[in-house]
Amino acid sequence: MGKKEIFYHGTCRLFDKFSLSHLGEGEGKSKYGRAIYLTSSYATAALYASKAAKANGVDTCYVYTVEVPELTEANHLFSCKPVVPVVVERAEAAINENVPDEAKVLGKYFRKYLGNLLTGQRRTVKQMIGKADAVAEDAVAGFLNSIGVFYLAWPHAQTKPDGDTNRALLNEAYIDIVKIEQVDVDAKNKLINGSQREVQL
Repeated sequence: MGKKEIFYHGTCRLFDKFSLSHLGEGEGKSKYGRAIYLTSSYATAALYASKAAKANGVDTCYVYTVEVPELTEANHLFSCKPVVPVVVERAEAAINENVPDEAKVLGKYFRKYLGNLLTGQRRTVKQMIGKADAVAEDAVAGFLNSIGVFYLAWPHAQTKPDGDTNRALLNEAYIDIVKIEQVDVDAKNKLINGSQREVQL
């Protein structure tokens, strides 16, 4: 898979392998369909861990340090950036039709358009890029993975598209656990620095 990079995953559960079969057991918000949700910020992972703990009625928070394939032009969609031609070409070849220009302007439009198309929802282009339900998001996640696009990426802050990012990794086989740490958070779900202690499974 080439070069690797480090990302983080926050949860209230201990496990030795990531599996999409456990989707929805954490915080409960699988915004972009079937995927492993990651962040480039350790503190953000701790925040998600705290939210997951509260959603599940427990008080343990874990941050997983993971190794994943490096982001490349051809292996991802970025929510607020145009879709690169090679990804458009692969998608159009797979669905055997052209994608409207309006749907290529931003990764989120492209994702929603394809999800709606794959689930048989033929509407106006504006409607197709405006909203996609959970069934459409699941459908497009599987489709994108099948054409070699296995990341959906979006910025922590829309005003800083080149800053810290979150990612939805569509293929669980591409993630390796490097380290697991139990962490403590304050009343506002913020990481208490220095509280990290490594967990051995």
